[in-house]
Amino acid sequence: MEMSVEGKSKQTVLTVKSGTPAAKRAVAKLFGRLAAMEHLDSAPYRARVKALFGKVLAPEAVVARILNDVRDQGDAALIHYAQKIDGVPLTPKTLRVSDAERIAAAKSVSPKLRAALELAAERIADYQRRLMPADIAPRAAKHGPAGVKSGLAWSPLRRTGVYVPGGTAAYPSSVLMNAIPAQVAGVKEIAIASPCGKDGMLSAGVLCACEILGITEIYRLGGAQAIGALAFGTKSVKSVEKIVGPGNLFVMLAKRAVFGHVDIDMLAGPSEVLIIADTSARADFIAADLLAQAEHDALASCVLVTDCAELAKAVEAELKKQLETLPRKQIAEAALRDWGLIVVTPNLEASIELANDLAPEHLEVLTENAAAVATKLHTAGAIFIGPYATEPLGDYMAGPSHTLPTGGTARAFSGLSVYSFLRRTSLIEADAKGLKALSEAIATLADAEGLEAHKRAVLIRG
Repeated sequence: MEMSVEGKSKQTVLTVKSGTPAAKRAVAKLFGRLAAMEHLDSAPYRARVKALFGKVLAPEAVVARILNDVRDQGDAALIHYAQKIDGVPLTPKTLRVSDAERIAAAKSVSPKLRAALELAAERIADYQRRLMPADIAPRAAKHGPAGVKSGLAWSPLRRTGVYVPGGTAAYPSSVLMNAIPAQVAGVKEIAIASPCGKDGMLSAGVLCACEILGITEIYRLGGAQAIGALAFGTKSVKSVEKIVGPGNLFVMLAKRAVFGHVDIDMLAGPSEVLIIADTSARADFIAADLLAQAEHDALASCVLVTDCAELAKAVEAELKKQLETLPRKQIAEAALRDWGLIVVTPNLEASIELANDLAPEHLEVLTENAAAVATKLHTAGAIFIGPYATEPLGDYMAGPSHTLPTGGTARAFSGLSVYSFLRRTSLIEADAKGLKALSEAIATLADAEGLEAHKRAVLIRG
């Protein structure tokens, strides 16, 4: 098994000395891929873009063109790009999935799958309900008059769009993980957009998940055009206030482009996992978890960081063994080849330092005293503690949403939750006595900023 270091030399184990900038950059490249991906320049990409637009455009320019067309032409642009990009003939009437189609699809899935989706839905909703914040009733501050009070009220967004990826696989779990936090937060209208197959059909599993949640507004839309429809609205698609959910490069760039016109959750790119392990960890567990991430996408990033060279070699052997029987072997193999790495560090502290620098989407801790190690980790989308907290548990059943920040953005962003769908509104109360007690200080500040009307608005009240 060969894994790339900086996309150049092919080697399996990279020895990293604690604090070495060059070594850290080599590993960090695997988690900072958005900038590189924005400059796609392969022959198939150039040919396809030229066929679509008459000239070669960078991905960002492609997205800008599609978004402008959707904003200006509405449904006509959605139908045009569905045909040209996805090869799917749609009409304004077939953009939206009918109730009959949704119900029939939900009935067609196996009872076992439906039961699993229902169990996951219950667990996700229970977790999100525990997160719901309470309003803060207005009260006086410690410093100042009792007659001036401040507080906070939470209120849900009215309408949200959820993008559910398609393509190489369908993800019913993404419906649950993105829509349930919105429902628990109190969002009344949720629109789903998901790419359909060449036959125009959406995944029965995706439609079953929608049926379980009572979501009836579902569109056969994928790519940047779906994001444009949700952001700007068309005759057939009502605009939303926020767009959530992961997608490919073009979906991610489209979300970035419409941010400000609508809100978005984050720029969630290709999935990634970083595993910290020591001599107590099992090589077969680690290999299985790396492959679980690698099979998502050829761009998925899979990194093991360990202070044990023997474990690194054992994991390499296990990867070769387990890959042989993996149905999505070709995808997983490409991910490991281009975006996989095994790193040997001098000690556990160096492994922790490296993980905190990288801020991965998923961070597994397979060490002795894993809970204690986890307290030292501060920048990750989700932390999985101990040998049985495998990342797929988080993908499906643990409860927290699996929509998480990638590409190192976990340094500043958090995973999707009810907080993503709630607005905070400040509450301010005052009586005459309280305002008068603060009026001199307010007038002084208004004078300092040259805002005479501000001062007068206070002083006129006595």
